[in-house]
Amino acid sequence: MAEFMGNLKRTEYCGELNLEKAGQEMVVAGWAAKQRDLGNLIFIDLRDRTGILQLAFDDSTDREVFEKASSVRSEYVLMAKGVLRKREAVNKDIPTGEVELYVTELKILAESETPPFDIKDNIKTNEELRLRYRYLDLRRNELQSAILMRHRIVKLVRDYFDKNRFVEIETPILIKSTPEGARDYLVPSRVHPGKFYALPQSPQLYKQLSMLSGFDRYMQIAKCFRDEDLRADRQPEFTQIDVEMSFVDEQDVQDMNEGLMKLIFKEILGRDLQLPLRRMTYAEAMDRFGSDKPDTRFGLELKNLSDIVANTGFAVFKGALEAGGSVRAINVKGAASVLSRKEIDKLTETAKLYKAKGLAFTRATADAHSSSFEKFLTEEEIKAIHERTEFETGDVLLVVADADSEVVFAALGALRLQLAKRLDLIPADSYDLLWITEFPLFEYSAEDGRFYAKHHPFTSPNLEDVDKMISDPGACRARAYDLVLNGTELGGGSIRISNPELQKKMFAALGMEEADYTERFGFLLEAFKYGVPPHGGMAYGLDRLVMLLLNKDSIRDVMAFPKVQNASELMTSCPSEVEQKSLDELSIAISIKE
Repeated sequence: MAEFMGNLKRTEYCGELNLEKAGQEMVVAGWAAKQRDLGNLIFIDLRDRTGILQLAFDDSTDREVFEKASSVRSEYVLMAKGVLRKREAVNKDIPTGEVELYVTELKILAESETPPFDIKDNIKTNEELRLRYRYLDLRRNELQSAILMRHRIVKLVRDYFDKNRFVEIETPILIKSTPEGARDYLVPSRVHPGKFYALPQSPQLYKQLSMLSGFDRYMQIAKCFRDEDLRADRQPEFTQIDVEMSFVDEQDVQDMNEGLMKLIFKEILGRDLQLPLRRMTYAEAMDRFGSDKPDTRFGLELKNLSDIVANTGFAVFKGALEAGGSVRAINVKGAASVLSRKEIDKLTETAKLYKAKGLAFTRATADAHSSSFEKFLTEEEIKAIHERTEFETGDVLLVVADADSEVVFAALGALRLQLAKRLDLIPADSYDLLWITEFPLFEYSAEDGRFYAKHHPFTSPNLEDVDKMISDPGACRARAYDLVLNGTELGGGSIRISNPELQKKMFAALGMEEADYTERFGFLLEAFKYGVPPHGGMAYGLDRLVMLLLNKDSIRDVMAFPKVQNASELMTSCPSEVEQKSLDELSIAISIKE
């Protein structure tokens, strides 16, 4: 039977006790992680969010207390009063392993059924089962440590920006839908039938308007929502560390945020981050690594062979170049003994996932030299390729050619990551931070036959490229920057457009008619009439940051109540149907596509 606490009040947390407090009377509370009944001795491992403390009962323990301890099972909720003492048998595996609480009073506050899985770290339990019982999963030290790290980071962020004169401003959750990019989550209005709010994909416009309002420096731990397909580092709802500053350029924003990263790395990981961080242009990142979020902890850099084979008779290379594409390669040094022809075939399948038509290769061992393409080239072309890629015996050369250079970058960029994992090329426990700058302002969608803003339509173009916005949008660079950590985009931002005429030109470059952008963003253009300071900012994915600092593979491992691949939450069976009455109040009729 469950008991009331009575006059007992917790005085200590389990994981914070040591020999310095031996001899003191105290009260602790938590869950029974394990009970060991040795007949005349009983030990209970009591767990709270700070750690484990052993409770001890013996022949001298009050008989009623001893019998109660004998009845305790895993996950019972307990409160215990007693005296802290030195343990006879020290447990070096836990911080409190030198002490135990000799219990004089014990209360069972709640009993527990047998959990569907063990409450301990490194369990092999199916993730769906753990998410179904997430409240139990969260009792595990592994997850609690992640949530507590997240809490510490948020506190560091708030204190850092407060010290630097930022103001935390809460922006609305119910906002105007301005579809441009990812899909909005829509919320129907009861008092305005047929009209909808949107949940914010970011506080972008509100934080810009905060600059116009004169707050000068804004920050927010912002909840955001995107109705998009999930991946390991994506969720339909997520948290951003959001920042905006007035009277700044790119360097000012980057310097401020480098200071934050230095603080977080020092306080959370105990590492001294060397500033300033490296900067690499988008063009260089793509050319060397095939990615705008390069992992530069290892080599396998791309080499452009297009000029070498510019006059080749090999149809595959020739066709790609004549169509305006490129031919590029990766030299996997010393891998010929590891990458068999069968392994190369697997790599070819990876390349095809990124729309490459195939993967050409040359493989050289001490005993044999094989190539899928060299027989079609001249001796001079082969020699030049080997020199540029530093190819020698023991290496494997992988080549992709395509009429679309983006396909070449994507395929080889994916291959270098796959090879790095396969060949164990990434240094253990390493962190690699750098800025990627000068992104394209626009990206072209062949499917839609139009240009879209690569980041968002409020990003300022590079001042040298303003004249190209209409005439040559593909050549326009943005005053945008991303912070990349270990090959993952940690955060991104830009200097914003603060000139109303330039903002209208941006909308026009995106194919918007005046009536269209006035309907969507008229409030912003109206605000711009009243004096706009130059401003810029950025946002980090908080969940992603914690995931990377903990070397986790999924942000589900660092969020309290995440959703799964189909955007549902298994614990509460969300989303769910609602009563017809609620739909009627919202003037909504349901029509499900077959």
